[in-house]
Amino acid sequence: MDHFREVKLEMADRRSARVILWDVVHQFTPNWFSVTMGTGVLALALRQIPLPVPGVNDLAGGLWLLDIVLFVLFTVIYTLRWLFFFDEASRIFREPVLSMFLGAIPMGLATIINGLVIFDGGKPAMCIAYALWWGDVTMSIACGLLVPFLMFTIQNHSIERMTAIWLLPIVAAEVAAVSGALLVPHLSPSEAFIVLILCYALWAFSVPLAMSILVILLLRLVLHKLPDHDMAATGWLALGPIGTGALGLLLLGGDAPAVFAGSGLSGVAEVAFGVGIIGGTMLWGYGFWWLLLAILKTWRYLRGGMPFNLGCWGLTFPLGVYSLATLALAHETRLAFFSVAGSALVMCLTAIWLIVAVLTIVDGWDGYLFRRAALAPRLL
Repeated sequence: MDHFREVKLEMADRRSARVILWDVVHQFTPNWFSVTMGTGVLALALRQIPLPVPGVNDLAGGLWLLDIVLFVLFTVIYTLRWLFFFDEASRIFREPVLSMFLGAIPMGLATIINGLVIFDGGKPAMCIAYALWWGDVTMSIACGLLVPFLMFTIQNHSIERMTAIWLLPIVAAEVAAVSGALLVPHLSPSEAFIVLILCYALWAFSVPLAMSILVILLLRLVLHKLPDHDMAATGWLALGPIGTGALGLLLLGGDAPAVFAGSGLSGVAEVAFGVGIIGGTMLWGYGFWWLLLAILKTWRYLRGGMPFNLGCWGLTFPLGVYSLATLALAHETRLAFFSVAGSALVMCLTAIWLIVAVLTIVDGWDGYLFRRAALAPRLL
């Protein structure tokens, strides 16, 4: 009898595990890809920090591998949700908040592409990165166009409920431009020229529109004050397009001399290089205002009790790309200020990532984050 009872308990445990895993698939939403964005950008930032910290490169490489594992896992789970719960999954197109996170998918993929360039750099890795990049560009353009079109047609939005989360589908294209800029030095001359020109177009596809959203966001903050505490982390998202825009100009400007010189456009190359430094510095200064504002808003939220949700990963990627832009400015200008500031920002990013990662594991393990996604998606 005891053996029979043990067998029944074991079978019950297996059924319970299957139910739990199936619930994860059923309740999975694309905002989980923000975890890969934050993890990937931390790996890239640690790899480029100009400090002789023992083991930092190994740590960066380990985080990048973790990023790949998480991205593949989330892709499989989200694909299963579309296959087995199509009606529920397709409702995302009407969700005014969760639909914005569709842009997190190509941005999460971009961190893997960048890692193939930075951590590997071999020819096979470059071939894989180049193929993935074209897929990333396709998804980024689709998100940047179709999600706003859904906002214009079937979703319900208002200025009062607006947050910086509107930026997520827009920013994906400029993130793809940064990835392309990293790829350019590893491509053939003809491929490099095409990719460089396309990256400038991708930058323009995203940055001006993102800047216009920031203007509206500023007006919304003046008229309707800070968003609810559940949306507290969105205050950091403004750094995303600004930091990525600055980083894109710097990297593309650095690529321009070699690429344009081979195409008989050496004069354009000099202009592009200068625009990269001047434009990158100007955007960095603009981002510094939003960084200080984000710190003040977070301090205000913490005083009133800032709840944890998946949106807290919004603190990581924007700060990460702004840190990378700062380090890129340090490389181009040779100014110690940018080097020190970039290193400090990466250290802050590491601390924030650790806190958010631990809270995600704790709340994810007991199913709280998944239940929250199913019951109140607007809070994520």
